Amino acid sequence: MKNSRRRFIQQTTMASAGLLAAKAGFSAQSYRRILGSNDRVRVGVVGFSDRHRSTHMPCFMNHYKELNFDIVAVSDIWNKRREEGAAQWKEKMGHDIVACRNNEELYSKKLVDAVFISTADFQHALHAIEAVKAGCDAYVEKPFAETMEDNRAALKAIKATDRIVQIGSQRRSGSNYHAANDFIKSGKFGPITMVELTWNVNQPGRWRRPALLKEIKEEDTDWKRYLMNRPYEPFDPRKYLEYRLFWPYSSGLPGQWMSHQIDTVHWFSGIEHPRSVVANGGIYMWKDGRKNWDTITAVFDYGPLNDASTGFQVVFGSRMHNGDERPSEVYYSNGGELNLITNTVSPKGGLTKRFADEMGMQPNLLPEQSLSAVEPVIASANTGGDKLTSNHVRNWMECIRSRKQPNAPVEAGYSHSIATIMTNAAVHSGMKATFDEKTQEVMVGGKVFKY
Repeated sequence: MKNSRRRFIQQTTMASAGLLAAKAGFSAQSYRRILGSNDRVRVGVVGFSDRHRSTHMPCFMNHYKELNFDIVAVSDIWNKRREEGAAQWKEKMGHDIVACRNNEELYSKKLVDAVFISTADFQHALHAIEAVKAGCDAYVEKPFAETMEDNRAALKAIKATDRIVQIGSQRRSGSNYHAANDFIKSGKFGPITMVELTWNVNQPGRWRRPALLKEIKEEDTDWKRYLMNRPYEPFDPRKYLEYRLFWPYSSGLPGQWMSHQIDTVHWFSGIEHPRSVVANGGIYMWKDGRKNWDTITAVFDYGPLNDASTGFQVVFGSRMHNGDERPSEVYYSNGGELNLITNTVSPKGGLTKRFADEMGMQPNLLPEQSLSAVEPVIASANTGGDKLTSNHVRNWMECIRSRKQPNAPVEAGYSHSIATIMTNAAVHSGMKATFDEKTQEVMVGGKVFKY
């Protein structure tokens, strides 16, 4: 009787939970994961890139046993990377990996429940659409999209499903960034008045692949499939392997680095995109045939669209010829600064009593405060399993189980892409870029920006 009664209670509870899950729009498979079943989650790799090998791989290895995940397939259109990916994951996982020539083959085989997407910048949004339409959850590297057409299409496709999509904006899984967000949102910081973002390196080989250029041949890959919705042009190994240096395959500095940092501005402020962007820069040092700038300064105006009297400015500066790769993010208010280099809040630069008294005002000085026991931001090309990304990958894996929204949902990618596309529009036009809320288009000189 006791066993029968216990079984009846369990079945009744499960049926009730199932009804609630159905009302919430969860599929039967999603519901099983909510209950924390022991079914193994099968993961595929879309693009066995440097990013995947050096970062996704070690981060996944940190958590896969505990959360019962497995890598089962690799999709890459270049046979060299496809074979390398299958071999390296076989060594890690201890079983054979299915090597797929392309995503169509991957998804048609019904091999996977989820995928890592770490392909060329301009492909991320398009590959995300393929993934969710195939019923897969996805970890999608940034930048999410490089054109508004792709950005809108991917947002629509993902929102039409119950798939768990984590954008690779790993700051959203850092305890110091959560502490910064909480402090600003509490009102204690006061209104943001200015944000300074920088990311500088001195690496002539950054985003170059001279050794691989000698290895790749057109017959060993699928150039037309690589181009996706970009205009056709003859095979160019540099645009395949060094795509970050060439528009329209990448916006370069805005898409690669600024997209990370501008995301925190949207997160902390609650504002989804800039009101306007202007940019200046050029190719000042590395005359190697690249088309994307090696130096940029972009200036953003943020604030309510219906109230130009309030808001703040953001400046992003990046150079590739002098720097030690210590990305910095400093938020300013009238009372001091929130510094994500030192991970402190301080009264530095705040309104002192002397200058307040002169105008019959009250002084405004923030207290000294630490932002937390911090995971360092490790930005090197070979980050390995850095703490931020490891936390971020784990958050995605946990959300696949729970069906809760991850730390960086698709809306975060949509917003940082607007800022990236606006910056790229300012770069290519030499004019101020704005955003039309009604049409969801980036505008330059009163016209829609088209690459």
